[in-house]
Amino acid sequence: MNSEYVFTLSCPDRLGIVALVSDVFYRNGAFITEVSNYSDQQSRRFFLRFVFDDRQLGCTIEEFGAHLARLAAELDLDYRFRPLAARQRVLIAVSKYDHCLNVLLNRWKSGVLPIDVTGVVSNHADCRSLVEWYGIPYHHFPVSRETRHEQEQQILDLMRAERVDLLVLARYMQILSDGMCRQLAGRAINIHHSFLPGFKGAKPYHQAYERGVKVIGATAHYVTSDLDEDRSSCRRSSASITRSRSSRWCTWGTIQSPPRSPRRCVCTSPSAWY
Repeated sequence: MNSEYVFTLSCPDRLGIVALVSDVFYRNGAFITEVSNYSDQQSRRFFLRFVFDDRQLGCTIEEFGAHLARLAAELDLDYRFRPLAARQRVLIAVSKYDHCLNVLLNRWKSGVLPIDVTGVVSNHADCRSLVEWYGIPYHHFPVSRETRHEQEQQILDLMRAERVDLLVLARYMQILSDGMCRQLAGRAINIHHSFLPGFKGAKPYHQAYERGVKVIGATAHYVTSDLDEDRSSCRRSSASITRSRSSRWCTWGTIQSPPRSPRRCVCTSPSAWY
């Protein structure tokens, strides 16, 4: 049976990147089955994602990895290379509202989301019973203005201890500090209940409803130090609304499509293409 792998890269944009990378795959018999690429005009960086298998690989996978490392050094590539079947270890952060959390846990439990949920962290105790019903550890880390740094360090320590690949903010109503955002660059996703950047901050659906917006939805974007500003949206879900539907209905209705599995995200950030 063939083994499948994912190769992702980002680098300064230039002519011939696809050709040079593809040539290494061709010469070593790496059989490409999926290709995605994107050139970001603002950052002037190029992003590429290959899924490939070893059906005709002419060397060991370790030797092929060494070929990729040499290519990366020559072309100044930031790259990742891993088995496709490797499951991401995910920590979910939540505050009081459990609708995003419940959808994620339900789809994880049913096997729709191929991830390993290592636990749920929260600044409140409201969601403990739900999380423990799923048999998942619940970590209650209260926070105040004075203890913000210590509480964020608790989360980072937990992520290291549990070898967490990805932090998912599922209605976690705390703004992460710039320092934490830098430490988690490319490793934290925020499920945001509005089409960014139209309605930012508190109660975005209420804002949209009051402005008469007829189509709104949810996005999942990578966390940066700029509040709700990352353009690397992993997934968008939308719903048409009328005046007969409340903003609360909209919040629930559009979160029914959670972000795709981290290994399947295709975004403008290299770390987004797991």
